[in-house]
Amino acid sequence: MRVWVTLASLAAAIGLVRSGALELVFGTVIDGAVRNIITLILAFTGLMSVLVWFLRESGHPRRITWGVAGSLAALVLAGVVLLRVERVSGDLVPQFAWRWQKSPDFLLGRHSAPAQTPAGSPPWTASAADFPRFLGPDGTAVLPAVHLDPDWESRPPRELWRRPLGAGWSGFATCGDHAVTLEQRGDEEIVACYDLATGADEWAVAVAARHQTVLGGVGPRSTPTIHDGVVFTTGATGWLHAIDGATGRVVWRKDVLADLGIDPAAHALAVAWGRAGSPLVVDDLVVVPGGGPREGGAVALVAYDRTDGKRRWTAGDRQIAYASPVLATLAGRRMIITVNEGEAAGYDPADGALVWRCEWPGHSSSDANCSQPVPLDDRRFLLTKGYGLGAALFQVADPAASPWAIEAVWRENGILKTKFTNVVHREGHVYGLSDGILECVAVTDGRRAWKGGRYGQGQVLLAGDPLVGDLLMVQAESGEVVLVEASPTAHRVRARLPALSGQTWNYPCLAGDRLLLRNAEEAACYSVPLRGPTAETTAGVGSGTPMQ
Repeated sequence: MRVWVTLASLAAAIGLVRSGALELVFGTVIDGAVRNIITLILAFTGLMSVLVWFLRESGHPRRITWGVAGSLAALVLAGVVLLRVERVSGDLVPQFAWRWQKSPDFLLGRHSAPAQTPAGSPPWTASAADFPRFLGPDGTAVLPAVHLDPDWESRPPRELWRRPLGAGWSGFATCGDHAVTLEQRGDEEIVACYDLATGADEWAVAVAARHQTVLGGVGPRSTPTIHDGVVFTTGATGWLHAIDGATGRVVWRKDVLADLGIDPAAHALAVAWGRAGSPLVVDDLVVVPGGGPREGGAVALVAYDRTDGKRRWTAGDRQIAYASPVLATLAGRRMIITVNEGEAAGYDPADGALVWRCEWPGHSSSDANCSQPVPLDDRRFLLTKGYGLGAALFQVADPAASPWAIEAVWRENGILKTKFTNVVHREGHVYGLSDGILECVAVTDGRRAWKGGRYGQGQVLLAGDPLVGDLLMVQAESGEVVLVEASPTAHRVRARLPALSGQTWNYPCLAGDRLLLRNAEEAACYSVPLRGPTAETTAGVGSGTPMQ
């Protein structure tokens, strides 16, 4: 009888956890991954309770009870010996593979593209439709000049090409006819350039480096930055490259960890999911996250001369997190904003001097800070994250102080639990995936306007259209692409596209009418229907039209 009471109690506990009622009881927000872990622990406890009851109190002969127990133990041992966890989802659901089965990136072999193209190759020509860096031209995940036609039933997106790709969570960046990303193939981390129109190889630059963890997966996780025809990339283990886009020639490369005197093994433990910050080009500098541990303490940012790679300055004294530095203006002063371990901070781009800092809890080996800071206007900025912290609106309280005084306008731990995605801001509302569910929140007070649709730990872009209204392009973790109205009134789906198969954490890239998508195993390019003047100026973006 006691075992049934135990099982009923465990079942009730699982129901409370899965329904979210436990959050109401304890007044705290439980992350989806944590909810799955608690469920697994409770289910395992129930299984063990049944097994103990069966062995001790069921009344079956000993040879039967111990035979069943031995069979279960053999089954578990066989699973441990024969299977490994290949990867986990954003909510920590494992995917298994045979222990002798190689990871897909090893099966691809070395990249077939040449290290360089012919020396006489014409320089890259930028176009008005370029997507030249992480989160697009302005680094905001908002494309106000791209007018999508959401009628995908009568005008469905047309697949232009599809190809296998090395592992990693990098996105694409484009310049004219060219698309660049980072990928892992075996023991090489690769910067690869492809023809935007056909997906054909153009060039590849490889270094001997590999990042792999069970929870974070395999390969690089930052997106290239293209500026004046030069491709800047940061790898998961610390390699910083400046590559001439036209030829694939390495202009300079830097091992950031070695340059800063950081122990790689200790850094890998402290920044457990690999270096993820994309390069920021500011004036004549390229700025990337720094790191630690090192003699003299960690540094948050390091700036290099973008022409020759010489170190110009370091900034901050905190361990890095997983966000990318952002150029913004607050209280009339231009600065670089970054989210570090345990804080957000602003630094002067001229010399790296601290302008302000505010607490933003998180540890880069556990409840990590991954989401981008979002400047909203001249005085306010928004921070979001998962792991139960949610969102907070901050404002500059006193720019005359040194460092500036920053104060919180509001904090809400139940909204915008973005984990490792980002939000987009449009006309007083922000939209983002909160623990995998799309959510709209008012900026002024943090109140939720609506919440709907389960997309997993995916990504979000916004395309603006004054005629039909703004549209959110949601890249679901499943690989599906969904168009949703960016309106505070309700969650309304306008179109769906089964674009990729398999776990997709990578940000989509929308260059004119070319939608570039990828995950850890494949990439695909679609021509999506546009409307109005955008259709005439950016369709067929691979033509290399000069920027106006």
